[in-house]
Amino acid sequence: MPTDPPTRTTKLVCLPYAGAGASFYRPWTALAGASVEVVPLQLPGRERLIDEPPHRDVHEAVDGLLPQLRDRLGEGEHRVALFGHSLGAVLAYELAHRLVAEPGVDVVHLFVSGSPHPSRGRERRATGLSDDEFLARVGEFAGYHHPAFDDPEMRELLLPTLRADVDMHEAYAPSVLLPLDVPLTVIRGTDDTLVGRDDAASWSKATGRDFEHVEVPGGHMYLTESTAALVDLIVSKLA
Repeated sequence: MPTDPPTRTTKLVCLPYAGAGASFYRPWTALAGASVEVVPLQLPGRERLIDEPPHRDVHEAVDGLLPQLRDRLGEGEHRVALFGHSLGAVLAYELAHRLVAEPGVDVVHLFVSGSPHPSRGRERRATGLSDDEFLARVGEFAGYHHPAFDDPEMRELLLPTLRADVDMHEAYAPSVLLPLDVPLTVIRGTDDTLVGRDDAASWSKATGRDFEHVEVPGGHMYLTESTAALVDLIVSKLA
């Protein structure tokens, strides 16, 4: 009796939003199932790389992420999808442009979240503000205040990396605007006051393949409260 061929695992490469580390995506592994392997990448200046200076340029960050990803993938042929939220969205976009030319890598989907198209910069910025003003502005962007910044020692530890990430995002200019030959899904929280519906829809020009714009309940940081629904959405698109 014939049997179905084995399903090839898709590596879901996850890029962090400003201030976040790879550990944010670890709970996704249990939610993704057997067909999707979650591969979170780590930027310097946080978690196990806390002693390394954070990047202040998106392109330098991608230069560092690419060899890290090669090590994580190892030898052989790989189906790869990418997900990134906010800062992570532009990191994923730039990394996708690199990976389409990478031997042994088949980029099957790009998921971008909480971000306008790379050619559109955010109108409201936080770069250059005093510490208190900076944290207040970032809190407005995110729609919530992280309690870690109420502790003076944690604030001193975390603030330089968060500032570097925000500077990196706000100074970003895309390396290329040619459409990717990769299906693209943009995801936005319906109550996101930082990234509007038109901002999200502008990602349609980033791909020459299938494009989908999905709205989900929540604000800019919807993914912190709707993790299971988001992972289900991604897995369904990769099925």
